[in-house]
Amino acid sequence: MKADNDSPGLTERQAYIVLNAIPDIGPVVLNRLLAEFGGDPLRVLAADPSHLRRAPGIRAAACESIRGWRRHFDVVAEEGKLSGIGADFIALGDSGYPEALRQIPDPPLGIYRQGAYAFDRPGIAIVGTRRATLYGRTVARTLASECARSGFCVVSGLALGIDTAAHEGALAAGGRTVAVLGTGLDVAYPPENRELQRRIAESGAVLSESPFGRPPTRWSFPLRNRVVSGLSDGVVVVESGFDGGAMITARMACEQGRPVFAVPGRIDQPGSTGCHRLIRDGVTLLTGIDDILEELSYLGGRRPPPVAARPGGSVAERSGLNGDEGSVLGAFRGGEILGTDGIGSLTGLPVPRVASALVMLELKGLVFRQLDGRYEAG
Repeated sequence: MKADNDSPGLTERQAYIVLNAIPDIGPVVLNRLLAEFGGDPLRVLAADPSHLRRAPGIRAAACESIRGWRRHFDVVAEEGKLSGIGADFIALGDSGYPEALRQIPDPPLGIYRQGAYAFDRPGIAIVGTRRATLYGRTVARTLASECARSGFCVVSGLALGIDTAAHEGALAAGGRTVAVLGTGLDVAYPPENRELQRRIAESGAVLSESPFGRPPTRWSFPLRNRVVSGLSDGVVVVESGFDGGAMITARMACEQGRPVFAVPGRIDQPGSTGCHRLIRDGVTLLTGIDDILEELSYLGGRRPPPVAARPGGSVAERSGLNGDEGSVLGAFRGGEILGTDGIGSLTGLPVPRVASALVMLELKGLVFRQLDGRYEAG
């Protein structure tokens, strides 16, 4: 009997797009199906149910979804959406598929990519809690900038908190960063990062395993996290609770054979408990990029060339600060938390000029006002 998915004209890439979009079938089963049919997605779609059921873990409902995929998915329309936003779909069988991701046990059958990044640099994932402290955001941003300047691509998940700081740090250094979504490319989640997503796509790439229109679910983010670690040569956890998503990423990285680094935090800070547990369990305690470079010395000839320094060596010069603003920002050089009087004493500026400079620095995201009225550099 001829099935409704046996009509001619489907390309291999289209077959990958179709299989990847079938709901309720995870990557483990999809990869088993591909293996059963010699790695040919067209054979999977054309197979009869009895043959499909030979693959371990495949259920009758999944077989029916595969056989009747045309009733639920329009692959031509999907390709039109890709074209409409200047994105593409990189199938598992393509030469441009990220080699590091191909090596994990359950790679995506394909990834949607918006942006031109070609996966030609080793990646460092920087992940952590959405409820990040100022310390955590500052560490993530600084580490990401240092990794980007050293030639690494910074990988994260575009979530609020640590992920956002990591992406912003890489962009500020003029380096490459990749954001991996837990939704379709067209679903802005979180909506607060819509503009950041656009900026990442301009110089790096925004990736998703999900077809267009797929919303966030409780399962989509663990799947996203395995891609974050899978794209990376090492994973850095900056802040996380015991049960945070970053801990899932760290566990997956260990299963994938990637080194994991954890940044220590305050012992009375709940957001540091996950990092401290990781350190206690034997992952590398991270105090700076030198710890990453030492651990990844095995990269040898694959070590990326450093990114050229951006015009203007200091933060003040790059941010276009005036004299007062540069002087006030310099008062935080040692990591102090200061009030206006203390800044005035260090800089010799009268308090009204200090206050005016602080307002501008806060608007530029270079200092942050604490609840007690004092300021800390970001």
